[in-house]
Amino acid sequence: MTNQTKPRVTSLAPQFLVEDLERSIAYYQRLGFRFGEPWGGFYAIGCLDGLELHLKEAPKNSAERQHRRENGHVDASAGVDGIEAFYEQCVANGAKILKPLEVTPWGTKDFYIEDPDGYIVSFGGTAAHDNR
Repeated sequence: MTNQTKPRVTSLAPQFLVEDLERSIAYYQRLGFRFGEPWGGFYAIGCLDGLELHLKEAPKNSAERQHRRENGHVDASAGVDGIEAFYEQCVANGAKILKPLEVTPWGTKDFYIEDPDGYIVSFGGTAAHDNR
């Protein structure tokens, strides 16, 4: 028996290539992300509820972005407790809603947003139960 700790992945974050770092930071701040000072003027890490989103200012491929959008591909998925309240917060703060909040065939609720660079993020959670 060894005293070695079993390896455990503690985080996994998407990295989005963005055209305008300041614009993207401002967009994700409206969704609740907090950012530190960008590194080197081209890289920033946003945090929300202990999760990270990495933004890197770099050229993008517009044709690839369009293909993903037209074919329902998402770039990141997030699970949310209180999905209805989070959806209302996103709408109130100007998020571009690509697919409104709706019940899925498997019994959850989700919605998609599209950021200024065309990235599609799915937010999903358990539907609230009416206890009347």
